[in-house]
Amino acid sequence: MPDREKESPEQLNRLGRAERAERTGRLRRVEQSERAERSEQAEQAERIGQPETDAERRRRRAQFLRDLTEARELRDRVQPRRAKVARLRHAMRMRTFRW
Repeated sequence: MPDREKESPEQLNRLGRAERAERTGRLRRVEQSERAERSEQAEQAERIGQPETDAERRRRRAQFLRDLTEARELRDRVQPRRAKVARLRHAMRMRTFRW
């Protein structure tokens, strides 16, 4: 954070706006997922004993994959060194494995 001390007030203001926008976007996604979970739980309570349809399973899987991707992006942003190492490791695996 010492880099922020060197930045001009305009840059700090822009950074603040970007961070606020990112934070509100994250909060909005969390609220949407919570709402979806609540409605899903209500639906499940209504149809206890009925088998799950394909569409419901695909919707739940898509939501899970979106959450997983978001968590991976957040981890990569927070721990850039680990992300770089993982990228290099993956590239090495792909290079050594020939089709």
